[in-house]
Amino acid sequence: MEQIRLGDSGLRVSRIVLGCMSYGDPQRGNHPWSLPLEASRPFFRRAVEAGITTFDTANVYSDGSSEEITGELLREFTTREEVVIATKVHGRMGDGTNGAGLSRGAIMTQIDASLRRLGTDYVDLYQIHRYDPETPVVETMSALHDLVKAGKVRYIGASSMWARQFIEMQHTADVEGLTRFVSMQDQYSLLQREEEREMLPYCLETGVGVIPWSPLARGKLTRDWDETTDRSGTDEFGKTLFGQEGDRRIVEAVARIAADRGVPRAQVALAWVLAQEAVTAPIIGATKEHHLDDAVAAVDLELTDDELDALEADYAPHRPTGF
Repeated sequence: MEQIRLGDSGLRVSRIVLGCMSYGDPQRGNHPWSLPLEASRPFFRRAVEAGITTFDTANVYSDGSSEEITGELLREFTTREEVVIATKVHGRMGDGTNGAGLSRGAIMTQIDASLRRLGTDYVDLYQIHRYDPETPVVETMSALHDLVKAGKVRYIGASSMWARQFIEMQHTADVEGLTRFVSMQDQYSLLQREEEREMLPYCLETGVGVIPWSPLARGKLTRDWDETTDRSGTDEFGKTLFGQEGDRRIVEAVARIAADRGVPRAQVALAWVLAQEAVTAPIIGATKEHHLDDAVAAVDLELTDDELDALEADYAPHRPTGF
């Protein structure tokens, strides 16, 4: 598995990132489709064997149990120095002012809780899960900077927000002499390309790495349009993301090219994301054995110009979602 620099930073990540939202206690939080510890174990083992070194989770995934499983299984299959652990802060984890958001109190409280659950002294990449309009930007950036200086966090990143908000946060860091974000984790796939307008060009121009979430559009790109799964039936957030005019034709184009190539559809959809200049490494979820194999194989699948054109032909502007 290729290891690549995350933007202009010195942090190197695997070309495929394993997203760990799929792993957690299904009785905790709002992810009833998540896999508990024993069911998660084969996926971490396979990821490590395949050379995946980068693992992304968040404090809110399954009410903290995703972090617990991620930390335990990484200790079982590899060493701390050989992996990159990324987690996030913002969502509601408890009552009171420090239970959510990006205030200094919330950030300081939540990083310690995440470190305890992960069983580590530091996080390689600490990301703000969303923008917090209730907290001054300088307060958030100052708190994150202090975590870096304290050694609890090596690098900081951001996730889904408007480009103007991200630019404001980066500018504040520059003006105040604080740590800048090295990465943006945003929604990007063949069915949601709105980040191509502002966010991705900005990241490319300023050396920010991009690690998109949902590169397979919650699995829509990997199956027939009307086919459902256990997760899609209970994923209330996912139901709000796709279904616009033209999306079905894009899914059908993926299916045609995959059939012509003799490869699974997931490989084609991921290969398209990997071919985009601004993208460092897509984050993939895996709940079946072949999910990891398809993701790893996609790294070496090079699409032709004609195939790229066919995949992009039916895209129409979408309402940005996920902020």
